[in-house]
Amino acid sequence: MKSTVRAWTCSCFFKSSTSRVIMELEVRSKVVLSVYIISFVIGLPANLLALCAFTSKILSKPGPTDILLLNLTVSDLLFLIILPFKMHEAVSDMKWNLPDILCSVTAFTFFFTIYTSSMLLMAVSVVRYIGVAFPITYRQLHKPVYVIVISAAIWIISAAHCSITFITLNHPSLSIKNSTVCYENFTEKQLKVLLPVRVEMFFLLCLVPLIICVYCYMRCILILYSRPRISCSQKKKAIGMALGTLTMFLVCVVPYNMSHVVGYFQGHSPKWRYYALLLSTFNTCIDPIIFYFSSSNFRSTSEKFIFRKLGIAVSGLQQQTTSSS
Repeated sequence: MKSTVRAWTCSCFFKSSTSRVIMELEVRSKVVLSVYIISFVIGLPANLLALCAFTSKILSKPGPTDILLLNLTVSDLLFLIILPFKMHEAVSDMKWNLPDILCSVTAFTFFFTIYTSSMLLMAVSVVRYIGVAFPITYRQLHKPVYVIVISAAIWIISAAHCSITFITLNHPSLSIKNSTVCYENFTEKQLKVLLPVRVEMFFLLCLVPLIICVYCYMRCILILYSRPRISCSQKKKAIGMALGTLTMFLVCVVPYNMSHVVGYFQGHSPKWRYYALLLSTFNTCIDPIIFYFSSSNFRSTSEKFIFRKLGIAVSGLQQQTTSSS
């Protein structure tokens, strides 16, 4: 009798725990899919508009900031290109049903573009600071070749660190055969290699850019407010740049990177890591706001595009009203 009751209790507990896991997975899939769709719908047109604006500016008279922001736009668009694969993963209840090579490419691009964006924003803050604090030096370094070299270095550094995704997924001694998930549920061997690299990425690709951005933009604001000839619009622009960049870091980059540190001390990835990673997808929505404050060319192009669309809508409405009357 006791064995029967015990077996019945264990069976009920197993069923309840299984149903709870299934429910959590369904909720997670819906949340992930919703975030991906919002980021894609908002981020894609905004970054395509930015791509047109910065491409036209670089073809005419490129500036250091424009080149960096063009690189940032390309990084965001690469992220958005692989986002449909992540949507497919969310629709499939977080199971990877696509070819393994797509898993490696998607995981690499997903993380690679996040860190590339943060480092490019750091470079923009440094260029802005040099332009405000050292205008003579800024004119001497105004040649596009310098910024192109810096951009290439950022892409290489970010790609070199994020290549850990390929190593984890494809190295013979680390890869998991017949896995139903993509870059999740790591083994102990994988974590021994992955966790130290994550901590290094936190310090080098997150914390250092954050500190540099805070310093550069705070110095820019103080310098601008100490000069009475600077107009209020320029001061507001500097504040907008600082707040936009710091918001991007604090919302989109820091939470996910903090999971690296927590995971290193815990010996495994924390459960909230994936939800923190979701915040990084909003990076593609926040970057265009930074473009608006940092580039007059993007601001004028976007305003012309919006007003042109509004003008078409208004003129169409007027024509309909006239014809009906």
